[in-house]
Amino acid sequence: MIRRVLLSVSRSDRIKGVVSDAPISRGVVRRFVAGETGADAVRATRELISDGRLVTIDHLGEDTTDLTQAEATRDAYLALLRLLAEARLTAGAEVSVKLSAIGQALPGDGEKIALEHARQICSAAASAGTTVTLDMEDHTTTDATLATLADLRRDFPSTGAVLQAYLFRTEADCRDLAHAGSRVRLCKGAYKEPESVAYQEKSDVDRSYVRCLKVLMAGQGYPMVASHDPRLVEIAGALAVRHDRAKGSYEYQMLYGIRPEEQKRLARQGEKMRVYLPYGDEWYGYLVRRMAEKPANLGLFLRSLTSKS
Repeated sequence: MIRRVLLSVSRSDRIKGVVSDAPISRGVVRRFVAGETGADAVRATRELISDGRLVTIDHLGEDTTDLTQAEATRDAYLALLRLLAEARLTAGAEVSVKLSAIGQALPGDGEKIALEHARQICSAAASAGTTVTLDMEDHTTTDATLATLADLRRDFPSTGAVLQAYLFRTEADCRDLAHAGSRVRLCKGAYKEPESVAYQEKSDVDRSYVRCLKVLMAGQGYPMVASHDPRLVEIAGALAVRHDRAKGSYEYQMLYGIRPEEQKRLARQGEKMRVYLPYGDEWYGYLVRRMAEKPANLGLFLRSLTSKS
């Protein structure tokens, strides 16, 4: 119930306004968000890489309905990639892109505009020596996002995909994408979805995650296991052993600020451990969805609303 309420809150402009005006402690926000600028993202990336972790960086924002804003988001990614290259961090850092942030939701030619912007970001990433992963959003965009992925992979075959285990369709999508050269991040899903398309109970989502993970680990692609659940992390390791996967032929992914000691432990064991690192001033929707994924974080967030710092 808490999760469903929070997912509704994440898209409420009225509540966003109240929260944004409240004296929220910057320390709380920065537990989950690197900062507002590309320089902040680079600084946090350097720290993570220094202790053996990898990074994927997300410039926060989504559901853009203004072309100027979509272009600004594209430009922010291009600038970020230049900064990463100058800092010599691209061997350990890539970028994650939401298509709705770069134009997919624009009326008329939105999908075409997003594809062109994504091409430009992919080209800049390739020149910098790194990769791009397309984030997945709510179920209404899944087909369009996968179509864009197919287009991009013709010229940029290392472009990563994201699939969400709570959708009924995802096991079939995993089978389609579990081929050689395909990078697939499997997450549970963080949007409020109807019962007609998605599992609603945590136990059902977990079972779907394991079924999807079995497909990816048995396939020829590169699975990216995005979960903080200790049991699912353990299952992923067991499946890697069962399918004779060497370390480095898959990776774990966790969010910035969540289970950092576990992230470090996996890295010390020689596992590829990538941190999803968001930055930018559009932090509200992202942060509330993190609360929904792990409601125990809600208390920390609510306490910050009365902070004077």
